[in-house]
Amino acid sequence: MFGDRYRGRRVVITGHTGFKGSWLGFWLEQLGAEVTGIALPMTGPNHFALLPCGGRSELFDIRDRERLIRVMRQIRPEMVFHLAAQPLVLAGYRDPAGTFDTNVMGTVNVLEAVRQTPEVKAVVVVTSDKCYAANDTRRPFREGDPLGGGDPYSASKGAAEIVSAAYAGSYFNGNGHPALVATARAGNVIGGGDWGADRLVPDLMRAAADGKTAELRHPEAVRPWQHVLEPLSGYLWLGAALLAGRRDCAAAWNFGPGADRSAVTVGEAAAMLQSAWPEIRFRSRPDANGPAETGRLQLDCSRADALLQWRGVWDMAETCRRTALWYRAWYREQRVETASDWRAYCAAAAEKGLAWTE
Repeated sequence: MFGDRYRGRRVVITGHTGFKGSWLGFWLEQLGAEVTGIALPMTGPNHFALLPCGGRSELFDIRDRERLIRVMRQIRPEMVFHLAAQPLVLAGYRDPAGTFDTNVMGTVNVLEAVRQTPEVKAVVVVTSDKCYAANDTRRPFREGDPLGGGDPYSASKGAAEIVSAAYAGSYFNGNGHPALVATARAGNVIGGGDWGADRLVPDLMRAAADGKTAELRHPEAVRPWQHVLEPLSGYLWLGAALLAGRRDCAAAWNFGPGADRSAVTVGEAAAMLQSAWPEIRFRSRPDANGPAETGRLQLDCSRADALLQWRGVWDMAETCRRTALWYRAWYREQRVETASDWRAYCAAAAEKGLAWTE
């Protein structure tokens, strides 16, 4: 897969113990990469701790710039995936300063460490679909749309994009340092192993395991739902292109579901999950006095389709089925279905003839 470009490569993942980071680390190890992760120490249930991952873990805060630079120089990675972040909208409201510090200055620190590590050839900075400024057109966001954000989390992701573009234009992408730098904006990812607070899937699964009813704060909100493996295949394919020296790929990219399956509300997603695990119960309880959240988010991913030949694999029904069954297996039998889901996803992608499977 991915032209075998990761075999034997030294790869750093920041945030490797997080939800997406743990799946990415697992996949990279299957590809033969030498993976080093940098993240905060683990607390509570953690997907990374359930996986048979090898590699090296450096557990510290990416806000510690001097240590980050020192560790990066020791590892001498060829590829960096930057995922470490404060990832929650509501947590951003509770701690805006900490959110900006981690998501903006943390990104500065990672890129500064890369700047001082000449062995790095490629960097993918992962931000969010929420990095875009709100608009009234109701059309899906394109990569060239204005950046912004009406809450601290969203604004911090827009700012991380601006930071990345500034570093790319000043130091990378042919401006002195050999690294090519790109950013990736993914839709709402779901899948097994997410135990984050104030997220639809973890809230539903915890409630089902405890025999309780979950509450939906924004049942009518539309999100670009996709299985966690979908954007990861995009990140890996983008990284492979950068490692191959494709300067045209050193840009911003959307990775999300196709327009034909992206208009799914929170309530509809909950119902699809319930169809796979009937013990899931939920009720709508909108909070008119709660923090504001974007009502509709959709991504235009036609650029990734045209230039990277990347597109999604699983539809929403299969995404929800796989997600619910992962948690049911874990809560009932402490069985981890990560490898099984990964194999099934890769097989389905190969059947579709997607370019990265070769």
